[in-house]
Amino acid sequence: MHNTFHARVIAARLGAEGIVTQLRGSVDGPYPIGDVSVWVTEEDAESARELLLADEVESAFDLPETGEPWDRRRPRPLVLGLTGTQLLAGVALIAVLATAMLARFVG
Repeated sequence: MHNTFHARVIAARLGAEGIVTQLRGSVDGPYPIGDVSVWVTEEDAESARELLLADEVESAFDLPETGEPWDRRRPRPLVLGLTGTQLLAGVALIAVLATAMLARFVG
């Protein structure tokens, strides 16, 4: 797992099915940063693998709660075919470039 939270979610899912887990790695402590492993017994390994695979397959078919993908509204262009987010990013880029050029001439 990439982090403690993800490992705890997996362990909780397995525990809900009666599979005992153990977390190893950077689980607790003042700086819980780093990889964490979820361990199960050899007897439960195949069941855990099948359960997690089934969950992953089922989640691939889940649709967002906002409806069908084709029903979602797309952002409307505001100016020159650009959305508000694209315009904001462009203005921010121009501001950064202008600041860099001004600092170069002044400094």
